[in-house]
Amino acid sequence: MQPDWQHFEHGADIGIWGRGDTLEDAFTQAALALTAVITDPDTIAAETGIELDCEAPDHELLFVDWLNALIYEMASRRMLFSRFEVQIQDNRLHAQVWGEAINLEKHRPTVEVKGATYTALQVYEDDNGTWHARTVVDV
Repeated sequence: MQPDWQHFEHGADIGIWGRGDTLEDAFTQAALALTAVITDPDTIAAETGIELDCEAPDHELLFVDWLNALIYEMASRRMLFSRFEVQIQDNRLHAQVWGEAINLEKHRPTVEVKGATYTALQVYEDDNGTWHARTVVDV
């Protein structure tokens, strides 16, 4: 299966959903979906890299921590990210992410994501071996 992502409706907030052949692929695709809530990921140059580390007792909490770490870095660094390399082992995530400073004319951000929530939170591997990671983000 080709990794992919999508948005889903959820009241005033926005659901994000990443899928892939591995847990890391699903988390990566969900990160792209998060970026796509704000702007078109194709407009973001992968010119500056940073590292992120998260740890949680299970995959669902790790997923929320991962998204919230990205949201924090976007806000504090005033950056958007478009490239993600994720490694997960024993509920510990290490990632290298790349992006660039927000340029209002170039990126035309549509909303500000405030945080990932536990609403509709699911991380699982289906019967076909595809990993899914989904939740709702507060905008």
